[in-house]
Order: sequence, then structure tokens, then C-alpha cells
Amino acid sequence: MNRFKLAKSYKSIFLYLLCLSISLPSLSQVIIPQSLPNAPTGSSPQSGNNTGTQRGATGNTGNTQGNQPGANNQQQQSGKQNADSQGNDKGKAPGDQKIPGQEQGKINDSTSAKLNAQDPEKEALRQKIYGYSLFADKNLDPIPDLQIATPTNYIVGPGDELKIFIYNYAESTFEVDVTKDGFISLPRVGNVYVAGRTIEEVRKILIDKFSKFTPGLIGTGGETARTKLMVTLGDVRTVKVFVTGEVINPGTYQVSSLSSAFNALYQAGGPNEIGSFRDVRVVRQGKVVSHIDIYDYLVNGKIDGDIRVQDNDNVVVGYYLKRAEIAGMVKRPGIYELKAEEKLGDMLRYAGGFNDKAYRARLKVQRITSKERKILDVAEANYDAFEVVTGDSVNVETVLDRFENIVTVEGAVMRPGDYSLDNSPSLKQLIENAQGLREDAFVGRVSVLRTRQDLVLESISINYTDVLNNVTPDLILTRLDRVIVPSKFDMAETAYVSVDGEVNNTKIGENEGKFPYTVNMTLEDLLVQAGGLKESAYTSEIEVIRRKRNSIAGAANAQISEVFKFDVDRDLSLNSKGSNFTLMPFDQVTVRKSPNYVEQQSVFVEGEVLIAGPYTIINKNDKISDVIKRAGGLTELAYPEGATLLRRTLVRELDEPTDFDQAEQTEKSIKKGTILGDVPNVKEESIGIKLKNILKSPGSFEDLIVQEGDIIRIPKRLETVQVNGAVLYPTTVKYGKGMAFSDYISQSGGFTVESLRKSSYIKYPNGNVDRTRRFLFFNVYPKVEPGSEIFVPQRAAPALNPQQALQTATGILGSVMSLILAVLAFRSIN
Repeated sequence: MNRFKLAKSYKSIFLYLLCLSISLPSLSQVIIPQSLPNAPTGSSPQSGNNTGTQRGATGNTGNTQGNQPGANNQQQQSGKQNADSQGNDKGKAPGDQKIPGQEQGKINDSTSAKLNAQDPEKEALRQKIYGYSLFADKNLDPIPDLQIATPTNYIVGPGDELKIFIYNYAESTFEVDVTKDGFISLPRVGNVYVAGRTIEEVRKILIDKFSKFTPGLIGTGGETARTKLMVTLGDVRTVKVFVTGEVINPGTYQVSSLSSAFNALYQAGGPNEIGSFRDVRVVRQGKVVSHIDIYDYLVNGKIDGDIRVQDNDNVVVGYYLKRAEIAGMVKRPGIYELKAEEKLGDMLRYAGGFNDKAYRARLKVQRITSKERKILDVAEANYDAFEVVTGDSVNVETVLDRFENIVTVEGAVMRPGDYSLDNSPSLKQLIENAQGLREDAFVGRVSVLRTRQDLVLESISINYTDVLNNVTPDLILTRLDRVIVPSKFDMAETAYVSVDGEVNNTKIGENEGKFPYTVNMTLEDLLVQAGGLKESAYTSEIEVIRRKRNSIAGAANAQISEVFKFDVDRDLSLNSKGSNFTLMPFDQVTVRKSPNYVEQQSVFVEGEVLIAGPYTIINKNDKISDVIKRAGGLTELAYPEGATLLRRTLVRELDEPTDFDQAEQTEKSIKKGTILGDVPNVKEESIGIKLKNILKSPGSFEDLIVQEGDIIRIPKRLETVQVNGAVLYPTTVKYGKGMAFSDYISQSGGFTVESLRKSSYIKYPNGNVDRTRRFLFFNVYPKVEPGSEIFVPQRAAPALNPQQALQTATGILGSVMSLILAVLAFRSIN
């Protein structure tokens, strides 16, 4: 039986839980309103934008692909142009190309850098080699000028143009060219072989030839020749020179016959990164006819082996045999090539010598052996004898930033600073060289800080008076000793007195009210230094607070300061009746403000009064009616119901530090009524006043006492009412006498479904606010006055439409019925 009742009770509980689960969705609709069915989602615009972006990107891709054929066509055209230009160049014969001096320089421009983009290391190595910049520098032009005097040692060859002048007793001129066979053809003389001969030799031959029919070419009877013969060069021939070996651009070069081997080497770009600058050979007909040392030109400005080239000469540049690098504190770091007999000293001379801050006593040389590296130290005496091996690297370091004979004196001497130990070997001599001691020197204990051999500082104290009196022997100084002569001022605390309050201290930002203490300083002396007393100073009670120096130690009521009060005359001169109170170090003087001294305070009247502007407060209890009366009263257009009192006050935050300078400027702006906009830490209050009642009953409860900086604003007569908030059309409506709150709502389109009518309120022109009240099921709206602003709030959640309301009501009703059935079932079980 009990089991049966328990089973029936479980069924009742199950039924109750089932009804509760059915009613939960309906309750959720009431608590959480559903979103509007027509609410737009945020994904559509974004998806549209993304689609547009993708299309734009596709279009750009198409444009990019479309531009590529045009680029290829341009490349094909440029390739054709290059091919045509190469074909035109190939069609020209080498002999047809004229090479004057300027054109030879252009050839060097094109051959000075034949490195590929993959060889930056090789180019960097070339820049470090001494002498490479000579051939890479395009400002250098070693090509000979053709407009020069004819050299007498010039060797004539096929292609040269000779100009022959006969003058004085007989005159004649001939211009002939040297044929390929080496002959020149002259009238009456015939063919004369001149190839391989110098200009002077050719002149002598022609004198012999012309003397047979030209009188006076040969002197007779001890007299000189009356007819002269001169041979000069016209157009010179070009010769072919081979530049081979380790050069930048080896090959065959056509140069003028006046050029030298160095000119041909310059056109070839000079030696490359492994070429020799010290032994450039000129080979002629299989024999070495000259050796050129380029360093001789770089260092001394001359080249002894630079000879004039001839046809088919070969300028050969071989490998370097010994080359080393020097870096660090030299005038010209780089890689230098040395001859077999040259030493480290020669290398230093090529590098320009040491810099001013170079460490010259010893050099470090890194050498590459057959297995590894090793380092060598070379003393300064062995520079000219040290043998340099190819691949050596010499590093010149900086001199140490230290002195080998320095001592220092500091403190109370006439000229503190660093001194030479050689001239100041002892303490007494050092102080004499420093122009002696100052008057404030404390000679009873002079400290000498000495650096020992183990680099530990040692302090040596000496009574300098005993040294002067020969009681204590003079101290012999060592390197790096630092002598410190203390000053009596440094050993005493700086005494001062301070003053604050109503004094004209113009340097308060610099001295903070503190002044140096002097003996026998009086209270009046300090006030004079502080700029004298202000007009607001309370001279009857000027306080001097003095430290208590002999109070009882440990006592709970121990006195820590003494206060002295004085009545000081404003005339601080010596003839005045002053206190003549003598101050002590660290005394503090306080000049308080007079209790009867009040600066002028103003309030401001704006708007519809007869005379607007600032008005000074006469009495401390001046009221609004007093100020309006002084302003001449209201005008006929004034609207007293809309009058407001604007009051600004400075708010100081307790948890933030106060900027007193900024606060002072803000207070001044408040007093002058010049604050515009939002200013931090300034609280602005708009106080609604009933000016009509105040003027009717001056001095009444509503007549407020004005404060400094107050602004009384009286507007013009207002004829509009502004409606804002949840209405169909927020607008401004003309005020109509007798129109109610609902009439203005109607002229604004009426309430919306989201209007919260019972919370509507109105703001009057004077700043007061009145709300809508509730009586039973009705809303009692406030009275509307001209210039008011009506505001209708909006509901926090959207209202339910009829369908949603019906669903909610049905759900609630079903839940209630289910609950009633569950209760009846439970009672039937019991």
C-alpha cells in the first residue's frame, strides 16, 4: 500500500516537472524579448565588400598579364637595336678608328670596371690595393697632348707627317709624309730614308742633302750657317701596342706615337688584383727594354722607366711576388706590394707613416705559415730591418689613454688640475705650482690618494702645516697620485633663513624663500632681502620660528621650536622704530595676511539688463537683487523665468598631486570669468533661480548671496519649445499660451512605440527640471513654459508586436493552467 502511494506521488511530481518544462520557453520570451524580424544583419555588407574586392583584384591581375607582352616586345626591340649596333661596329676596320687624346680617355672609361655582378669581393680587394685608384680615377688624364713641341729624340716612322722649314738667307717649306717603306720624297733631293731615325738625325741628313743646291746651310770660314733648316712633326702616326699579363683589360691598343708605356697601361685599366705594380716590363722585339715601378710615380712623382712606345711593343704586367696589408692608425691603410729588398719600414713610408694617436712602440704582425697563423711582435727599433713576408697583416693600434707622468691636485688651491710629475715631484712643490692654497683651505688634513702596484687605492693623510714648518718631511709623489685639499666651506653645513607669506619675493621660484644666513642678520634685513612687505601683510604679528637646540631628549612633551612675535613697522629703514631682532641660522619668518584685507571681487551680469558687465561686490552679503539693481534692472524684452546663475568652483582631487601654478591660473580665470569650454578640475553648476520672485521680494529666501566669479544670465523673451527624444519628429514648436504637454508632443508627430511616456520630463530655461507624475493609470505631465525643453526617453528594449504579445500571453496562460492542474493533482493525492 505504501509502495502504491509512493508511486502515485512520484507520478504527481513528474507531472509537475513536465508542466514547468513546457512553461519555460514562454517565460523566456517575456524576460528576453526577441529581436525584430526585419533587423539587418552585419554580414551582408561585408560580404558585398569582399566580393567587390575580389573582383577588383581579378581585374588587376588581368591588367598585369596584359602588360607583359608589351614588356617582352620592348625587350625584343632593345635586343635588335643592340645587335644592329654590334653589327655596325664589326663592319668597321680597326685602322679606320681615329684615337685622339679625348677618345683614348673614353676607352679607359669603358674598360675600368669589367667585373661581373658576382664579383663584389674582387672589387673590394682592388679598392684596398695601393695604386689601383690611380687607374680607376677618371679625373686623371695621362694621355699626351698632341699640340706640343717636337721632341728631338722622337723616332720617325711610317705614317708620320714631317714639316721642313728653310729660312733666313733662303726660304722654303715642305710638308711630306713618311711612306710605308720609311722614305720621304722631296723635290730636287729625291727619296730620303728616315724611318728609325730621330728628328735631330733627320735634320742633319736633310742639311747634307739640301746643302748641294741651297746656299748658306753650311757655315764657311768659321762663320755660322746663314740659312737654317728646322724639322717638326705634323700629324703623328698611330702605333699598335700589346698590353698583356695581369691587367684589368688585356688586349691590343692603338695609341699615338707620342704615348708612353704608362699611357697604354692606363688604357688597359691598370694591374688587376694579382698584378704587380712594382715591375711593369716593356718588351720590344723579344727583349725587355724597360722596367716601370708605378710606386715611384705615386710616391716621388716620376717614372724613370716610362719610355715612348713603338709599333708592336708589348707592355707586360706579371704577378706580384710580395704583398702585405697594413691597417689601423696609419695615414693610408691598404695593401702594399714590396720588392724583395724592402722591409717593414718601407711599407710604413708607403702608408704615409703613423697617425697622431698611433702606438709606435710595437707593431703586431700576423703571418700565415704553411700550417696555420702566428703573430709576431716587432719593436720600434727593428722596423727598418724586419723582413716582411707575402700575406702578412700589420695592425697599428691606438696609443693608450693614460699619462706616464701625471699627478692631480683638487680642492682649495688656486689652480686645481693635472700637473707633470717631472716638475712637481713632491707635495710642497705641487701646491706651489698650483699657485698656492686658497684662504678657505683646511690644511690640518690633506689627503693623498695613491694607486699601489696591486691597483689598490691607498689614502695618505698629512698635516700640511707640519710640512711647511719642517716638522714632517715633504711627501714624495708618484704617478697617478691625487692630492685633495679640503675646504672649510665644504666641511660646514650651509646656513640659511627662510621667509614666506606676504612678502614681495620675486625670486620665489629660484630660492624657494630661502636666503643665505649672515652673522648679525636682523629680522628687518631679511624682510628687505625678500623684497619688502606686501600691502596685505599683517605687520602686527610677524612670527619667527626657531629650532630648539637644547630640548630634553626622550621626553614626550619635549619642545622642538620657539615662536617669537613682533610688531614691525612698514618703514624698514634704520631710522624706523624696528625690532632689530637678531636671527639665528635656520630661522623661519612667517608674514601672515591681514584679516581685514580683502581684494576686489566681481560678479558678471549678462543678457537683458540695462547695463551688462562686471560688478564689484560691495558687501560680503550682496545678493542677486542688489547686483540686478546696480545693473539698472531688467529690460522690456527680459525673460526672468529663464534667468540662471552660473557658478564655477575649483575641485581638488585627494588622490592626485596638485599643480599649484595651474590651480592659481585657473582660480584667476574663474574670478575674471574667462574660462571657455571644458577645463579639468573645474566644476560648473547651473543654479536655477526664480528671478521674478527675487525682484518682487528682495532679501527673501530665494535671493541668493553671490560669490566671486558668478555669472547671472538673463535671456530674451523666449517663444519656442524644443521637443527631443523618442518622438516621431523631434523639432522646435512655437509656444502657445494654454497649450499642454501633450499638444507639443502632437506637433512633434506624437509618441513612438519605443517612447517611455511615464519617464518624460521637461527642462525649464532657468535650469530647473520637472518630471511626469503618475496618478492611478494616468500620466500627469508638467507645465510647459516658453524656452522649455521637452525630452521623451526611449525604452531599453523594443516593444512586442501584437503577434508576439499574443504568443506571450498564451504561453503565460498555459503555464498558469499547468501549475493549477499540478496543485490540484497534488491535493488529490494527499
